[in-house]
Amino acid sequence: MADTLRRLTNSEKGKLLQDKLEDWYKDYHINSCDHNLNICCELLELNSRIQGQLFTILNVTAREGGQYAGVETLKSRFLPWLGTCFSNASPGLYADNSFSHLQVQSQQVDSEESLERDKRLRELSSSQEKELQKLETQLASARVELNSVRQDLRMAHDKAELRNLDSVEDYERQIRLLKDEISILSAEKSILHGRLSRSRSPSPIRHSSRSASRSASPFTRSESPTGAQLTNASRHSRLISRFNDIYANDRLDAQNLLRRYIEDLEMVQRIIFIATVESFHAAKLAFRQFKLRVRKSLSPSHMGPESLEDAVIDYIVRNLDLYDVQSSVNEVISAMNVNPKISFPAEIDFILISSFIREVCRVAFAMQTLETPLDIAFGIDGELFSETKYRRTYDSELTAPLVFYHVWPTLMENDLVVFKGEAVTKRGALWSSRRSRSRSCSPVRSKSASPGRTLTSRGRSPSPRRSGTPSKSDNNQELHLSMLSS
Repeated sequence: MADTLRRLTNSEKGKLLQDKLEDWYKDYHINSCDHNLNICCELLELNSRIQGQLFTILNVTAREGGQYAGVETLKSRFLPWLGTCFSNASPGLYADNSFSHLQVQSQQVDSEESLERDKRLRELSSSQEKELQKLETQLASARVELNSVRQDLRMAHDKAELRNLDSVEDYERQIRLLKDEISILSAEKSILHGRLSRSRSPSPIRHSSRSASRSASPFTRSESPTGAQLTNASRHSRLISRFNDIYANDRLDAQNLLRRYIEDLEMVQRIIFIATVESFHAAKLAFRQFKLRVRKSLSPSHMGPESLEDAVIDYIVRNLDLYDVQSSVNEVISAMNVNPKISFPAEIDFILISSFIREVCRVAFAMQTLETPLDIAFGIDGELFSETKYRRTYDSELTAPLVFYHVWPTLMENDLVVFKGEAVTKRGALWSSRRSRSRSCSPVRSKSASPGRTLTSRGRSPSPRRSGTPSKSDNNQELHLSMLSS
C-alpha cells in the first residue's frame, strides 16, 4: 500500500494535471474548439489514470481494515459521490448540463431501441398471424376434402350394399326359376315313364280302328299338361336371359360395326333402338299371322282335352323353326329406310346389322308364346323420365326430367317391368329432339349402283307379303299344318 502511494506521489501526475489545467485556462479563449476538446480529453485520460490508482488504493485500504472497518466512511462519502456520478459536493453548471445531456441521449437511445424492439415484435406477430391464417385455411380445406371423401365412401358403401341386395334378389329369383324348371322336368319325366309303361303293356286299343284310337286318345292324355305349359317358366327365364345377352353383347357388337361408318354415337344408338322396336313389331305381326294359320288348320280335327288355344300355342312352341324370320328382317329394314329420325350413308344399307335384327326378331317371336307375353314399353323422345323403367346413361344430365333419346327399350310383362331400358336425359330434350330430327332427315338415296348397294340388293330375299309368292318357310308351315290336319 505504501509503495502504491509512493509511486503515485513520485509520478507527479497530480502536478502535471494542475499545470495543464492552468495552461488551458490561460489559452482557452485563444484556442480553437477542436484544440480545447483535445486538451479536455487529455485531462480526462490523465484524471482517469489517477482515479484508477486511487480506486486501487481504496480497495487495498478497505481490505486491510477488515470486514466491517470503513463501512461508515464508505456509506457517508463514497456512495453519495458515486450517486452523483463522480461530481463534487458543489457541482457546477457545466457538469449538470453534461449529465442531463447524457441522460437525454441515453433516453433517446433507449426509446429508439424500444421502438425498434416494438417494430420487430409487431413484424414477428404479423408474420405469425399470417402463417396461422394460412395454416387455418389449409386445415379448413383439408377438412372439406375429408368430408367429401367420407361422403363418397358412404355413397359407395350404400351403392355396394344396394348392388349386393340386387344380386341376392337375382340369385333368389334364378333359384326359384330353376326349382320350377326342375319340378316341371320331373313331371315330364314321370309322364314319359307312364307313357312308356303303357306302350309296352298289351292293349286292345292297337287292334281297334283309327276312329277308336282317336276316341281313346283323350283318356290317355287327360292328365298330361301341354308342352307349352310345362316349359313356360323355364322358357320365361331363358328368354329374359337371352334379351339381357342381346343388350350386353349383340347390341355392342352392332354398335361397334356401325361406328365404322357413322361417327355420331347418338345416331348409332338411335338406329339400334329403332331396329329393336321395329323387330318387335314385325315379330308380333308374324306371330299373329302364324297363329291364325295354325288355328285354321287345327280347328277341324281338334279333339284333345286341352283347349284349341293351348293346342295352337303348343304347336308353335314345338315348331319355332318354322318362323320366317327373314321376312321380318326385310320388313324391319324397309321400315328403317323410311324412318325420319335416323339416317345412313348412301353407300351402305341397314342390312349391315341384319344379324342383330334377326336375333331380336327370334326372341320377340318366342316371347309371344308365353302364357303372359313379354313386350317392350312404348317410348318417345321428350317423354318424362321414369326411374322404374329406365336407367340413365353415364353421359346423361342427372337432373334433367325429360328423355332426350332412348338407347334400349324396357321389357314389360303386362304392367310389371321385367328388364329396365336405358335412356339419355338432357335439359331441353323437346327442342333438342326436334333439331336432331330436322338434322337426321336426309335426302332420298341415289339409285346409282355402288359396291355396298349391289351386295346388299343381292343378299335380300323378297318378302312373301310384298311379292305374294310363298317362301320356303311358308311352304314348310303349310306342309306341317296339312300333315297335322290329316
